[in-house]
Amino acid sequence: MKNEMMRRGANRDYDFFEDALQDFFPTFYGRGHSQKYMRTDIREDETQYVMEVEIPGMEKKDIRIDLKDGYLNISAGKTEKNEGDKKDNYIHRERSFSCRRSYYVGDISKEDIKAKYENGILSVFIPKEPARAKEEHVIEIE
Repeated sequence: MKNEMMRRGANRDYDFFEDALQDFFPTFYGRGHSQKYMRTDIREDETQYVMEVEIPGMEKKDIRIDLKDGYLNISAGKTEKNEGDKKDNYIHRERSFSCRRSYYVGDISKEDIKAKYENGILSVFIPKEPARAKEEHVIEIE
């Protein structure tokens, strides 16, 4: 099978299995730290920031959001279930994985943060701090 897949590519030096291993162990093979999972778009309006985090293939129960020391931590994990003692001859499996990202959001109460998960996109709504009036304080010199 390996030889068959190698013949299909236009580049005769392309090795499907080597490429799969490089994707699986990116730091070992020296690839950059490009973000594959949990790509995030952040937008703002007058009252809040909206984070849209891409987490396809998950269910709500697989996702956890927590707030600690000003960091919003999002983690997702999914493991494939073994069905009895059935042993399949897999060469490579990628459907069981976990990922985690942290975002600095400052001093916000957890009750103020709302989230929803729909169609593989986790939307997190973070309220903005109220604008403070600019004050000038004169410091007396002793």
